[in-house]
Amino acid sequence: MNKNTGNSSKYLVPLLIVMSLMFFWNLSRNINDVLIPHLKRACQLTDLQSSLIQSAFFGAYFLMALPAGRFIERRGYKTGMVTGLLLAAIGAAIFFPAATTRFYPVFLLALFTMASGFAILEVTATPYISKLGDPDHASSRLSLAAAVGSAGATIGPYLGSSFLLHDKDIPTDVINSYNPAQLQTFLNNEAHLVITPYITLAALFLVVCGVLSILKLPTINEGVSRKKLSDVFKFKHTILGVLAVFAYLGAEVGVVSFIIRYTKTLSIAGMTEKKAALFITLYMALVLAGRLSGAFILKKIKSGKVLMLCSSGAFVLIFVSIITQGYVSIISLSLVGLFTSVMYPIIFTLSIKHLGDYTKVASSLLIMGVVGGAIVPPIMGLISDHSGIRMAFIVPLICYLYVLFYGMKGHAVKSGALPDEAGDAVLTVVGH
Repeated sequence: MNKNTGNSSKYLVPLLIVMSLMFFWNLSRNINDVLIPHLKRACQLTDLQSSLIQSAFFGAYFLMALPAGRFIERRGYKTGMVTGLLLAAIGAAIFFPAATTRFYPVFLLALFTMASGFAILEVTATPYISKLGDPDHASSRLSLAAAVGSAGATIGPYLGSSFLLHDKDIPTDVINSYNPAQLQTFLNNEAHLVITPYITLAALFLVVCGVLSILKLPTINEGVSRKKLSDVFKFKHTILGVLAVFAYLGAEVGVVSFIIRYTKTLSIAGMTEKKAALFITLYMALVLAGRLSGAFILKKIKSGKVLMLCSSGAFVLIFVSIITQGYVSIISLSLVGLFTSVMYPIIFTLSIKHLGDYTKVASSLLIMGVVGGAIVPPIMGLISDHSGIRMAFIVPLICYLYVLFYGMKGHAVKSGALPDEAGDAVLTVVGH
């Protein structure tokens, strides 16, 4: 019998702490979508260069996924959370020298460091929450945690736009009319806008880190995984699932990264960058709504069919956005959030089906698939710089076609490749 069963009240404070972490790292991550157009102006970047913000961020997830898992196995969940918070605080603090120098690589270093901390927190939080209390209620706790994280993701773009974007856009021709001294003053002032929100985040992470350090958290002992990463490559449905995670997250990050830029090209009267950021908030609010309703829908309809429906819906909405103008175009793009909301947990669950003792190492490989968020936006940025931003949205169309394939055929498990170990792992995913 699990020692955590019963006496659930003693787990309330640890659960609240860990869920608050999920709220803040999702909030911080989704400020990136507002940071892209802001730094594009402040550092005078191309679309390709500004999209490297997502490359630095999700590249850290890719590089840290396996080391984070090994670190937590050896040092424990509490040490993992404290380490993740310290790294996130250091990354947020680096925004101060980045802003004062206005040197873009320092901004990328700050984001990479923050994301490294978030990766450790994310690898820590999901299994820890699942074990804090009655095992029979683990799915309920994880579903609540996912909703808390989605709430942070919804608020992030709005808060980011409040700090970083202006109520009235400054026209490009006005900026081009500045003499060199005026231009430098303007660009420096723009860069300095990041200092307040990110130093506040750094302080917040340090405060939570201090609370965690003195708080006595329940200790959970687990065995070290004996399976190797290379062992998973014999399971075709898992490898195709990694590619599906890559495609799903790459498409989602690509879409939200360029929503503000795209909205500004639609020539909607009175549309400022700050107002355009509201469509990111709408997108993330629909993700939250989709995840809350998805728990019910997935009980009624097979997950493969839901994935097919969602990927088809996302494809159609992006296509409509490409061929239309005005509010029809941008609202269609925002509605994609509803259809992407349950993709990650479905792909994750289908990918680890029937893996038995290989589930843990397969999960690490699937987390590495989030590198799609680092690769797809720069591809879109490159296309945008050369062919226009509307053409760049062909890339997420291709991504959702692959997710559709995975929902139709790619997730099928070949019985001859199943592991000898009996039993399946049941995993509820607090996803991206």
